[in-house]
Amino acid sequence: MDINKVLDKLGISELNKMQQEAMNVILRKNDDVVILSPTGSGKTLAYLLPLVQKIDSQLSHVQMLVVVPGRELALQSQRVLKDMGTGLRSMALYGGRATMDEHRKMREVQPQVVFATPGRFNDHLLKENVSPLFIKYVVIDEFDKCLEMGFREEMSLLMGRLRHAEQTILLSATDAEEIPRFVRMGQTQRLDYLVKEEQVSERVLLYKVISPTKDKLETLKQLLLDFGDESTVVFLNYRDSVERTAAFLRECGFSISMFHGGLEQKQREDALYRFSNGSANVLVCTDLASRGLDIPDIQNIVHYHLPLGEDGYIHRVGRTARWDKSGKTFFVLNQEEQIPDYIEGNVKDFIPSPFNDHPQLPKMATLYIGKGKKDKISKGDVVGFLCKIGGLKSDEIGRIDVNDRYSYVAVKQKRLASVLRNVQGEKIKGLKTIFEEIK
Repeated sequence: MDINKVLDKLGISELNKMQQEAMNVILRKNDDVVILSPTGSGKTLAYLLPLVQKIDSQLSHVQMLVVVPGRELALQSQRVLKDMGTGLRSMALYGGRATMDEHRKMREVQPQVVFATPGRFNDHLLKENVSPLFIKYVVIDEFDKCLEMGFREEMSLLMGRLRHAEQTILLSATDAEEIPRFVRMGQTQRLDYLVKEEQVSERVLLYKVISPTKDKLETLKQLLLDFGDESTVVFLNYRDSVERTAAFLRECGFSISMFHGGLEQKQREDALYRFSNGSANVLVCTDLASRGLDIPDIQNIVHYHLPLGEDGYIHRVGRTARWDKSGKTFFVLNQEEQIPDYIEGNVKDFIPSPFNDHPQLPKMATLYIGKGKKDKISKGDVVGFLCKIGGLKSDEIGRIDVNDRYSYVAVKQKRLASVLRNVQGEKIKGLKTIFEEIK
């Protein structure tokens, strides 16, 4: 595998020190590995780059299992592997849909790499949908979360069934107090890149915004108006608070995505999709989005509700300043609140401008095309169609996702109306279909 070609595809100039050391250690021998590194430092790539080189591409069995605490991280990690262009087959397995449907898809795909939540993969092992005999490499991502009490029984069962694994790799942005015996770590290499004196990246500026009233919605509104079309995540501690805040901001004209654990799987995936491709510039969410959300250009983190603890704060703020980018985090406080003692660094006062009164539209919009892979549609077909028939230039087209029966395309917001006019009634590869905006 040509590492430079993979990095070019991912738009990365070079590996950082942690990634280079991780690749050398994982490739050199079969020692188990613990990687501790801050959020946004590229841990997913750190284990994928070496492990994909160890997988037998001719063998149609699951050889590598990546255990994750939630479906969003499973999907995002699988996307990184796909974007690497290795040709390896993969699947994301998680709850919220029928195990039988996943098994049917597995028989079709024959994945060599699986990204899965522990309970769902246990279910597949119990039903003998997957053989544990060929799984040589086990990665536990966000292992501090996966090994918490709520997951322990499932993780213990899972690790007990993976006795043929040759190498176990644990990754996290925060260190766990202990690694349970059932993980069965052997000779272990520990790579610790956590900077003890730096709570969050020095590239993140800290601000506090004082609300004159207990209800902080109007203050939040003015703050978001001040941001313009910048990409912003607003964290709240409760689902009903997320619903209330999202409804208020929509009524004010903001383009938002809403994300919490009470939403249906498709709603959650669509919300993250619109936010990640630039079709919504504000994500209103619970701490469910504080882990595994790997979107490179989030400029602002807003704590509408204060984090529940230091770890929660670190994971929230880790959504910005990814890789070498910079970011800002804002604490919205009413008169009864103050900055928690665990917050380190200089927190400056910030007063939103009172002169902004119209939310800015996001840079992109999401176009739905009612045809996909099963209709022999490719990304190239979509680009060609939108340029030739839709009247777009290639730099006016963003992220494209071709699914089995439909496709999503990000297009420049200012060109959306003309594109919809141009493509109505037209055929893509001789097929008549639906074209509409996803809101």
